Amino acid sequence: MQFGTRELVLFLTVLLLPVVSYLLVFKPQNANIESAKSEIEHKQEMLEKLRAETARNDDLILVNDQLTNRIDAMESMLPTNKEIDQIVRQVSALAIEAGLSAPTLKSEKPLAAATYREQPLEMTTEGSWSGLYDFLLELERLPRITRVIDLDVERTSNEETEIRADFTLSIFFKTEEATS
Repeated sequence: MQFGTRELVLFLTVLLLPVVSYLLVFKPQNANIESAKSEIEHKQEMLEKLRAETARNDDLILVNDQLTNRIDAMESMLPTNKEIDQIVRQVSALAIEAGLSAPTLKSEKPLAAATYREQPLEMTTEGSWSGLYDFLLELERLPRITRVIDLDVERTSNEETEIRADFTLSIFFKTEEATS
């Protein structure tokens, strides 16, 4: 068998075919495969994050329901503006039961807030220290939302009473429009 030019060209073609195939076909294909793998990994990471957030949504729904229930419970403690007189009578009765004198009341202009209002009442009463303490404890136990502002207690020269208390009692209430 003789080696001629024709055989040499055929031999070189057979040797170069895998190299050319690698450079022109397999190398670009491998790059595409690596790119697709990295994209798949990225999408899987995003999917895991999405699953974690979706799992949190159930928790958020539960927390929102709990907050809504708490808000409803707090709003149920707010009387309507028609019930304020009843609460004022109740506060006066608490003061008398605690051994204090019947409080003098001076109503101020209601203060507007988000969906409720605040009715400040300037109150003055006289009695004993223990009576005032009992009155404040009972006031705190009322089922309605109230707060005592600017409590000023001073000793009296009167033999029947030990102290005189001046304070502002704020009663929170909702208006008729807010209840509709």
